[in-house]
Amino acid sequence: MKLSEFRYNVPTNQIAEHPADPRDSAKMMVMDRKTGELDDKTFSDITDYFKKGDCLVLNDTRVFPAKLFGTKEKTNAQIEVMLLRELKAEERIWDVIVDPARKVRIGNKIYFDDGKIYCEIIDNTTSRGRTVRFNYEGDIYDVIQRIGHMPLPEYIKREPTEDDKHLYQTTYAERVGSVAAPAAGIHFTEELIEKLKKKGVRIATITLNIGYGAFQEVDVEDLTKHKMHSEYYEINKQAVDTINRTIKGKGRVFACGASVVRALESSILTSGTVKLNTGWTDKFIYPPYDFRIVSGFITNFHPPMSTLMLMSAAFGGKDNLMKAYKKAGKDKYRFYAYGDAMLIV
Repeated sequence: MKLSEFRYNVPTNQIAEHPADPRDSAKMMVMDRKTGELDDKTFSDITDYFKKGDCLVLNDTRVFPAKLFGTKEKTNAQIEVMLLRELKAEERIWDVIVDPARKVRIGNKIYFDDGKIYCEIIDNTTSRGRTVRFNYEGDIYDVIQRIGHMPLPEYIKREPTEDDKHLYQTTYAERVGSVAAPAAGIHFTEELIEKLKKKGVRIATITLNIGYGAFQEVDVEDLTKHKMHSEYYEINKQAVDTINRTIKGKGRVFACGASVVRALESSILTSGTVKLNTGWTDKFIYPPYDFRIVSGFITNFHPPMSTLMLMSAAFGGKDNLMKAYKKAGKDKYRFYAYGDAMLIV
């Protein structure tokens, strides 16, 4: 398939600026991937689609307020520093993106928190990318939590607020490491998860730290030529046991979000079960693709020609998905990270 086959007109007035309140009141389009039938529901109805013995897999990564605003030494120029990932914790070395990049060179220092902390540029990585070393003796994450801003996607035009530190986060987020939220999970409330448990649904949690590459555009028409970004993930023994018990018992495995799908489909044994795994995945899932583990997919409505949309098409079928997106635009569904949900079964 070609990238241009996944182009659609984005209803810009339906790009969500805020999540639904309460979270599970978001709209949910349900797609039967075998028949292509579409149904309109509310996310709180999702429990109706699970059976006893099924498994819901969640990504427990936690978004940290990775966007810092500082001033360059001597000139006092305003510099935005987007933290991507910590490279060496003991040396406080990070991969970052700076803006405006033309003003930031190796050896420059950028000061934050009224000059109490600074980072020094020690290398260039890409046109906007830099490697920096922070000069701070305490817990750098405490400072980031206090002075940082949530890294809302660029298509959300408003400025992030303190509320976003809670809203751009799943209710089950635990392990700090992401610069983007596993958006499909934002719809779940603690009460909804408890309702699933009472129904006999197993809950498994994996961790995949979502990086800035999640917003990377596909810039090649031939999808086989696209190089996917890498993300760190962990699937622990408890999750493996829970998922494999479900598979062996003929239950269904529902993946909440593309990050969960990437982790699971990167960790398959020849027996068709999941293995204990830790590492980096650059797995790019696009049509056609034979899913080995996932039998139900919870996702959102994504930007056109994005890797997230391509994964949805691989699972639900390209024609089915394009039909669903057309219906979503017509029926006033809200799009993207803070938008409404899709359940593909």
